Amino acid sequence: MLSAKSLFQEILDNDESFRLFCSIAASGEAQGGWENGRIAALLPDECRALAPKVARHGADEDKHGRIFRALLKKRGLRPVDVPHDTDYTMLLERQGIGLGHAQLRGEEPLTQRDVVVYLAHSRVTEQRACEQMRLLRRHFGSHPDLGRAVRMISADEDNHLAYCHEELLRLARAGHGPAIQRVLRRSALAEIRVYRDVSLAVMAHMGRILGWPSSKAAVLVAGIHAVYAYERLAGWRRMVTLAMPERRDALGGPAVAAPGFA
Repeated sequence: MLSAKSLFQEILDNDESFRLFCSIAASGEAQGGWENGRIAALLPDECRALAPKVARHGADEDKHGRIFRALLKKRGLRPVDVPHDTDYTMLLERQGIGLGHAQLRGEEPLTQRDVVVYLAHSRVTEQRACEQMRLLRRHFGSHPDLGRAVRMISADEDNHLAYCHEELLRLARAGHGPAIQRVLRRSALAEIRVYRDVSLAVMAHMGRILGWPSSKAAVLVAGIHAVYAYERLAGWRRMVTLAMPERRDALGGPAVAAPGFA
């Protein structure tokens, strides 16, 4: 029976597909680490109090990248170049979502509007990251090789999402509510398109590596399009709501170390 668990188990059991999966994940996390590091350095004076949390977010993302590379190393594998059609971060930037790398490479301080864009973009993408890691945690949280890594990353992603909710609500109380909702909606609608496209690309690459028959590939493609149709109709709304998280100040303090991985 085709299921999320059986599909990922197949990817996990094959060195080349596992190599691609971890390489894509490590690359995305490393990009996120760099972006958050630059944002922390460029925050405007009125937002400097946010800098330690943004830096902590970046440190967590860097740690996740190292964890995925450590998983490869444990199996005697080296990372591969990430196919352009699977580069989630780059494709979102091309849609004008989030802060562009050209801006982050500069030295011009960000504006408060930029901070709204950063947090709204993060709230949307962290929703996706949380859901994906919870899925992996449910199916592989007790796996002898992946379990500890999955649990650790999942906990961090939950913290990141809580932080985005709390900070966006703080900015909304300061009068930025309408701008936040506009950016959230635009980001969510773009993200679901990019997620669909990246999912199709990843499945195509995995299918070639694993030799999937056309019938299996067709079922997976249909499933991805069905998820997109649901998200385009109503599912995107879960990415734009804001609620005060149970855990407050989730990114207060230093990043939690990952002994044995990084």
